[in-house]
Amino acid sequence: MSDSYKEMFHVHYPTVVRKLTGLVRNESIAEDLAQEVFLRLYQHPPNEIDAVGAWLHRVLTRVGYDYLNRQTRERQIIEKQEHVERSSEQLQQSNEDVVMSKMNQNEVQEVLDALPERDRQLLMLKYSGYSYNEIAEKLQVQKSFVGTLLQRASVKFKKQAEAGMLNPYKQEV
Repeated sequence: MSDSYKEMFHVHYPTVVRKLTGLVRNESIAEDLAQEVFLRLYQHPPNEIDAVGAWLHRVLTRVGYDYLNRQTRERQIIEKQEHVERSSEQLQQSNEDVVMSKMNQNEVQEVLDALPERDRQLLMLKYSGYSYNEIAEKLQVQKSFVGTLLQRASVKFKKQAEAGMLNPYKQEV
């Protein structure tokens, strides 16, 4: 490393860090970016040594804005991913999930009790963590029918729950 480079570094480093701090609003990040600016100076110095101040200003501005643009893109990607995840979670909620989240345990039990036995068993097995194979085996049905049966039971559960919640004569416990 040449003495002239060391001298330029010591003379201009505080100014470069100060300007980058003003741009990115974070001193530690500005110090990291200043290192990048001086690395570029070392690798590709300006043709005219007298113009090093202007050259550094142009490079530090470019490096600072590149950093800010990168941060903006990363934030947008994260926000988009979070939006997709929230949308996915909402789509994955089944009919009975939505209704059960609005009901207390006693109300859920009342709705389940009002369902036909097979529908009640289907839903109980599903929410107890049983696989489609296990549900098919327990209820003596073909595995290929389990999804359809669960969907039908889910619709019945939702209708029954909504009917119970909308009943003005239903007494609260």
